[in-house]
Amino acid sequence: MMNWTELISSKRLGTKPAVKQTELYNRTQFQRDYDRMIFSSPFRRMQNKTQVFPLPGSIFVHNRLTHSLEVASVGRSLGNILSEKLQAAGENNPLITELGSVVSAACLAHDMGNPPFGHAGEEAISSYFRNGKGQNLQLVLQPEEWNDFVYFDGNANAFRLLSHQFNGRRAGGFALTYTTLASIVKYPFESVDIKKSKFGFFQSEKSIYVEIAKELNIKQLADNPLKFVRHPLVFLVEAADDICYQLMDLEDAHKLGILTYEQTKTLFLNFYDPATDTDLLARIENTFHDVLDHNERIAYLRAGVINKLVHECMEVFEQNQAAILEGTFQKSLISQVQGSSKIAMDEIEALSIEKIYKHRSVVEIEISGHQIIGTLLESFTEAILSPDEGYAKLLISLMPIQYRGDHQTTYEKVQSVIDFVSGMTDLYALDLFQKIKGINLPSLG
Repeated sequence: MMNWTELISSKRLGTKPAVKQTELYNRTQFQRDYDRMIFSSPFRRMQNKTQVFPLPGSIFVHNRLTHSLEVASVGRSLGNILSEKLQAAGENNPLITELGSVVSAACLAHDMGNPPFGHAGEEAISSYFRNGKGQNLQLVLQPEEWNDFVYFDGNANAFRLLSHQFNGRRAGGFALTYTTLASIVKYPFESVDIKKSKFGFFQSEKSIYVEIAKELNIKQLADNPLKFVRHPLVFLVEAADDICYQLMDLEDAHKLGILTYEQTKTLFLNFYDPATDTDLLARIENTFHDVLDHNERIAYLRAGVINKLVHECMEVFEQNQAAILEGTFQKSLISQVQGSSKIAMDEIEALSIEKIYKHRSVVEIEISGHQIIGTLLESFTEAILSPDEGYAKLLISLMPIQYRGDHQTTYEKVQSVIDFVSGMTDLYALDLFQKIKGINLPSLG
């Protein structure tokens, strides 16, 4: 069974031995993880990456950056609650007090590997290798390398972004703590013999994850394919993400007029049981006497529901903590909440699929994303594999130096292109696509 004494460590990837927490610093090691990501270029670029709805527009909706900040806020609450419970139960690891910082840092990072154009970007990368010209590469790649591409996953890409030593950069990537890195990996296994398009690390970072898992004594399930159980804090990062994206997408849909005020209000009120939540419902009614603005009312309801779900998810975690530490609990926390919250979440999920994720504006951005990413991958992959061609040299010169290392294998070369394309913002990808296709000429202004 895993234990909290080993699972929480301030040791950093690619650096000297960890700084002792007893030494005086104005920030803890896990707060430093958080700050390193906040001040990084990949994090800032998320402000121009689609969450669900296209951007920019006259109505501000969530992008990857605002979503990640909100997830980090909820994750901090979840981590703090767990910290209090573990301390009350007698856990003596002095780093237990830092769980809120660890979870919030991991939440900041959870989407940093996602390509432009929302989840359609992930599918577009996979589709290029599965159905596009990229399928020709299957013959020159190892099966496990091929799976990394054809089942491309933003979660694995986030781990690569944060841990890989890119050309000209320091060892260990962001040099984050082992515990923060482990808390990001939602699917801690490789893509070999994968049956679904979810895995946690590419072949290129497999040894890094193994190093982290051994240091934290994360339980290993299999050697081939390599598979581990989740670090327990992954469940909190996942819960924070599940809570935020479901509820915030609902609020965005209301602001955009996709859902009416009455529809949205009812969906949020459904989380409360009229028989047992009478005090909370009375408080909501009293607040509505003073707050007349519909957007403010919806925001108030959303905040209350987030608080409710945070505590209910923590109840699930507490009830299953032994199984989580044993590695036998495999479900998301949000899927195990009961009563009115479960009914309300199921209804929101069904409605979101029908009315939000299939809305015309969402479908249009997905179509555009497929075309743009497919074209960029095709152009730069052909260039990187035939670098002596005149046109190829021009294209490669557009790639930042960090992606133009001395790559020896086809796998490494193609991966450098994916690194480049997945790191783009929506607007940069669109601009580069138009220039490559001759649709838009560059200017000096």
